[in-house]
Amino acid sequence: MANTASSTIDPREAAHFGSMAADWWDPKGSSAMLHKLNPVRLRYIRDALDRHWPGHDQSFRPLAGRRALDVGCGAGLLAEPLARMGAALTALDAAEENIAVARSHAEAQGLTIDYRATPVEQLEDSGFDLVTSMEVIEHVADPAAFIAALAQKLAPGGLMILSTPNRTPLSRLAMITIGESIGGIPKGTHDWHKFINPDELTKLLEDAGLEVIDSAGLSFTPAKGFILSSSKAINYLLTARHRQG
Repeated sequence: MANTASSTIDPREAAHFGSMAADWWDPKGSSAMLHKLNPVRLRYIRDALDRHWPGHDQSFRPLAGRRALDVGCGAGLLAEPLARMGAALTALDAAEENIAVARSHAEAQGLTIDYRATPVEQLEDSGFDLVTSMEVIEHVADPAAFIAALAQKLAPGGLMILSTPNRTPLSRLAMITIGESIGGIPKGTHDWHKFINPDELTKLLEDAGLEVIDSAGLSFTPAKGFILSSSKAINYLLTARHRQG
């Protein structure tokens, strides 16, 4: 199915992730790898928030009074911690099945999150202080249009934080050859040719009027599992903001 002007969602990708909805919250289920990644991603996000909006480093709710948007939220693994940090949170996913699970889980946790099965391009709201999209851009039909849509939702002075696999021989080995065989990643999740390297993603962000202000690698060690590191060979995170001046 071809991409349309109104959405960068790839319907085949949406169907794939929708089929995983039922056990998304099972740390030993089809999303096991995301459960392992999530604490490291949250540490990076928290550090970025504390640098950008200082004075809340001792607070459990550094996003209190701020609006956040999580795009490609799945069943809410990242959205729920962001809501607990105090954000007025909107979370989008292409799969209706994921949104249904996310709403049910959030309600059981006593969390108020505005979940929508809506493409970001069709979201009328904008002016979000924080925009996140984790492990999503490698699944969309048009990465440049997707980044442009995210940028349009970001408030002046806001932060955008993205994570995605790099396109390297090591990422192919780790995430597809090994990961989709024995490592807790469902088969068919990734197309290595759609992975985006840091220079390419930086260019997409710059073309959308943003500038990258921080980056970190996500690496794996047998002793500690996933860690933030200087190596971006497998996976990486970028923080961007509207270009200054």
